[in-house]
Amino acid sequence: FRGGAELLFDGVKKHQVTLPSQPEPWDVRNLLKWIKQNLLKERPELFMQGESVRPGILVLINDADWELMGELDYKLQDQDNVLFISTLHGG
Repeated sequence: FRGGAELLFDGVKKHQVTLPSQPEPWDVRNLLKWIKQNLLKERPELFMQGESVRPGILVLINDADWELMGELDYKLQDQDNVLFISTLHGG
């Protein structure tokens, strides 16, 4: 988490997570639900909108824009690096 997004997660920028086993492969949609339930500490409306991230939160998967990877439908692979960068700033 970067660009201020880490403030919603107790200021922790990097989380190493092992996702629980499930019958279907994990996708980003389910990852976001898991993050909301297990890591997000405050103000979920600043990170999520509906089942996705808010506009203004950039998502990179292995240093590539998630739009190139299928966004919410991207199937996570072992050792994937998912980065959330907030571009939202007060003024």
